[in-house]
Amino acid sequence: MQELLLHRVYKHFKGDYYLVEDIARDSETQEEMVVYRKLYEDGSLWVRPKKMFLSEVDHKKYPNVKQKYRFELQEITSKKH
Repeated sequence: MQELLLHRVYKHFKGDYYLVEDIARDSETQEEMVVYRKLYEDGSLWVRPKKMFLSEVDHKKYPNVKQKYRFELQEITSKKH
């Protein structure tokens, strides 16, 4: 399983970008949840189980997807020289 980095941008396999804000725990199950923000439209916050966030794409369901993981870390470099 890939490592999750906080305050970094991830690309969803369907094409949109998200900023991972933090890790939270479900109050009932203690399961780790990823708190992430949409980097489009209203910029709202979302949560998803960490295990699911870091999981591989179901290539049987989405055979044309080239991305290996559901969310993949994006390396964004500065334009400054």
